[in-house]
Amino acid sequence: MEYKPHQYQDYATGRIIDTEYIALLLEMGLGKTVSTLTAIDQLLNDYFDTSRVLVIAPLRVADDTWAREVTKWDHLQHLRISKVLGSAVARRKALKADADIYVINRENVEWLVGELGTSWDFDTVVIDEISSFKNPQSKRFKALRRVRPMINRVIGLTGTPAPNSLMDLWAPMYLLDQGQRLGNTITSYRDRYFTPGKRDGHVVYNWNQKKESEERIYEAIGDIAVSMKAEDWLELPERIDRVVLVKLSASAKALYDQLEEDLLLPYADADVVANTAAVLSMKLLQMASGAVYDEDRGVKLIHDAKLDALEDIIEAAQGKPVMVFYNFKHSLSRIQERFPQTRILRKGKDGNQDIAEWNGDQIPLLLLHPKSAGHGLNLQDSSCQTVVWYDQIWSLEEDQQSNARVHRQGQTRRIVVLRLVAEGTMDEEAVSALERKAAGQDALMDAVKARIDKVASA
Repeated sequence: MEYKPHQYQDYATGRIIDTEYIALLLEMGLGKTVSTLTAIDQLLNDYFDTSRVLVIAPLRVADDTWAREVTKWDHLQHLRISKVLGSAVARRKALKADADIYVINRENVEWLVGELGTSWDFDTVVIDEISSFKNPQSKRFKALRRVRPMINRVIGLTGTPAPNSLMDLWAPMYLLDQGQRLGNTITSYRDRYFTPGKRDGHVVYNWNQKKESEERIYEAIGDIAVSMKAEDWLELPERIDRVVLVKLSASAKALYDQLEEDLLLPYADADVVANTAAVLSMKLLQMASGAVYDEDRGVKLIHDAKLDALEDIIEAAQGKPVMVFYNFKHSLSRIQERFPQTRILRKGKDGNQDIAEWNGDQIPLLLLHPKSAGHGLNLQDSSCQTVVWYDQIWSLEEDQQSNARVHRQGQTRRIVVLRLVAEGTMDEEAVSALERKAAGQDALMDAVKARIDKVASA
């Protein structure tokens, strides 16, 4: 695909090249990965300022996103990526591979530092979701801190630099500038910008910001932090659609393929049977989401891949409300079991109370069925910016009406609609069908609009 960067993406790429250590604070949906890869490519092959690049990321991002972005864009396809993942043997082999970029999950940073020691040879390090290094007592932070003096360039990426409070800024910023701006220790940072709050003896449970500390902190890091909000760069209200591809395990995919081919999954108590094309389609969508109904309406568990992906999304939202659409009851129950903070929209007066609490940011995770999220439901006043389709559906009307609950008149924030799509399954067919339907509808509307304009000007 040809890369046609937005103005803000060109700006972000330029700042990475011009700044030896930088925090790129881009909200979800602004394309921070491709902007960073474009800068890395130029540093490697145009400026010759970088020779060996390490990317540290959440596991699923490390395993999929960076490599996928390289293959997606024409100007990046020459870059070679080695995934330092899996067993210690596999990781060591990946480190020896001839590549431009080495990608490792953040849980293995301590291992990597111990493995290389003083032979550390990564001159550029990208920390994807650098806010996950916010705890200065964590092993990952301490390990990276030890090798930080041997790194020439550090690029920190996140949309939420201070997920809980400004206290969370110190450790990530230290990994960038080694304490030049916010102090060499968390203690000095606290003393400068905070006062003790609740305490029990000598133990302080929370810290309160001093007057004007926020402005002073942002001023201190302003030269190495690029903060971009979607509302500053995109027409509002903007809706950004993303497909989050979910990989199934070999065993789960084998069960899926068996039902697709044989129309039958035998079990000791009750079989899973698909005796018509319509039933097969629905059963395959169920399996793509992780479970399937048998002949007795019992639930057969297949995988947890989408639950894991949803957990990553909720973590990335860093406390902001998340709206999730489900289509199957077993998806509802499994999500509720994994995430106890979940709420569903009730009916009548109770439902009105739920709407008020959602719009007041009192519900962190709201589950909705597409058929219950139709016309007249106003949910746009919360700070929710993430809508997740856990199950995929065929109805364009239900899809559009559901998304319009938050992406509608009065919305001031951009909305990111994420579709969890199991690779190689009926999920992909459902999403493609919606896209075709939407394209057809858009073409019709454009034609009608052109005809109206022509008549009006006659």
